[in-house]
Amino acid sequence: MFSKKKDEKNALKPHLLTELEQLCENDKETYEALLPVMFLEPRKIETTAKQAADNAKRLEKDKDFVRARMWYEVAGGLSLYEGNAKKVAEYYGSAEEITGAKYLILKNPEKTTAKAREFYSKYLTDAAGAART
Repeated sequence: MFSKKKDEKNALKPHLLTELEQLCENDKETYEALLPVMFLEPRKIETTAKQAADNAKRLEKDKDFVRARMWYEVAGGLSLYEGNAKKVAEYYGSAEEITGAKYLILKNPEKTTAKAREFYSKYLTDAAGAART
């Protein structure tokens, strides 16, 4: 009885698109590839992609695969922000290799990296209001 009215209310609400959805337009595959790997505010991460990758490699060598995966993901996310598709593929590929996790971003890292750069340059601005690229 109550669930029908609730469903009707939800059906009437328009779906507000996020900035990322708007940017990806009708490219659902790119959107789904970026959603789980993009950082909201990558400038606040106090490590570099290289440092994160070095941590991951050290942990992988020590057979600490869970923590290595996490650091590969950080390195990949920072590389995504920097616009380096080659490193994105390398780091997420390494994370996938050691854990078996699947990353949609590996299907087309160049396209997703370009879309992420577009997003970051549009929505992340510095204090002066200029877009950071």
